Amino acid sequence: MLILAEAFGAVAVVLNFIGYRQRHVDRYLIWSACALACVSTHFFMLGAMAAGVGTMLACIRNVVALKYRGKRVVSIFIASNLCFFAYEWFVLNHDAMILVAYASSLIFTVGSIMIRDTVLMKRWFLLAEFLGLVYALSVGSIFGTIFNISNMASIFISMYKSRKSSGE
Repeated sequence: MLILAEAFGAVAVVLNFIGYRQRHVDRYLIWSACALACVSTHFFMLGAMAAGVGTMLACIRNVVALKYRGKRVVSIFIASNLCFFAYEWFVLNHDAMILVAYASSLIFTVGSIMIRDTVLMKRWFLLAEFLGLVYALSVGSIFGTIFNISNMASIFISMYKSRKSSGE
């Protein structure tokens, strides 16, 4: 089962890599949704429910964002994250590490729908990826860790290129 879980994680890394190379937002959202579906399956197979839920909600959010954006959409996804968190915390009695996973998920939720400044979004997404990395390490996810590190590297490279091209 572990090998199959990591295989889903490996596919997620490849799909995410392809997604980051897209020049059109809608294509990026589609590739990213596929990557998120795979990494969600990966985390569920590892028994890491918080990351599985967070990444599945992100997958659905990316699909919804193809057509709908705005405060109502972000409110629905924030409420969904909080409901799943409450279920895990109060009903399933999962440990405090789920706070890290849900914080990451909430940053991505708000950022991907509401933030329009790319510099600000990248800064927040670095924090969210770091939190995701901490959670992936805590549950022993090899490809979840690689997924977060590769995303952080992509964000850093993008920020560096933007800064260099603007002459800062």
